[in-house]
Amino acid sequence: MAQSKLKARQRRHARVRKNVSGTADKPRLVVFKSLSHIYAQLIDDATGKTLIAASTTEKTVKTGLKHGGNVEAAKKVGASIAERALGKNIKKVVFDRGGYQYHGCVKALADAAREKGLDF
Repeated sequence: MAQSKLKARQRRHARVRKNVSGTADKPRLVVFKSLSHIYAQLIDDATGKTLIAASTTEKTVKTGLKHGGNVEAAKKVGASIAERALGKNIKKVVFDRGGYQYHGCVKALADAAREKGLDF
């Protein structure tokens, strides 16, 4: 069961990735979540480099959280990646939900990033 869910998510992600790619001016904001943590990266697909990353495994984000895989944690990760992006003069991004539903943690991360000033 777990393997088929993973394969289904990977197929959905591949479908999204056909149409979504990031550049240096407008990088791709990628979300990955596990049961324990949530991760976000800004990726420049032209060069294949990760520009900025944030996750619940970092001490700065982890403080004050009971669990790293819930909506509250996603909000902190979204705010953290937005602040770091604005620090590097990145204001526009392309959102890649990673094959997950735009609901719950993924939506919370996106909303928090928008509130802090990212445009997508």
